[in-house]
Amino acid sequence: MSAGPGAKGERCYDWAGALLPVVEERDGDKPTRRRWMLARRSINDPEDIAYFLASAPPDATLTDLARIAGCRWKIEECFQSAKNKCGLDEYEVRRYTGWYRHITLAMLAHAFLASIAAQEHERGAPATTRPISWTSHQPGLGQVPESCGWVGP
Repeated sequence: MSAGPGAKGERCYDWAGALLPVVEERDGDKPTRRRWMLARRSINDPEDIAYFLASAPPDATLTDLARIAGCRWKIEECFQSAKNKCGLDEYEVRRYTGWYRHITLAMLAHAFLASIAAQEHERGAPATTRPISWTSHQPGLGQVPESCGWVGP
């Protein structure tokens, strides 16, 4: 089955899945979700096996779970983009509140930038190869712009 489209076409794997038994203390008398154990094996390299634990609605199929497991790459790409463009991984905090604020603001900034990029794309604006930052035109530390009229020592 396919885990969805990738950069080189469909990502096809061998899949196996097993429903895990209902645990009354955890799932209640009538569970609203079922737990699955999934295994994904590469067709090209049978030794390459990935395992997943999933929680899904009772009517979910193995095909549904394979498709959802394939979405993991989109989420990882989103986090990588947020790290590169918005400093998601640049926090230096000691408490949960500071970490939570940093993560929230970084993800909000990433969502804002994605929204602006989508609007520009809809208007037909050409895509830039690198983001332009307001700091890219600012003088570095120890430099003074010539427009200030200040001459150094």
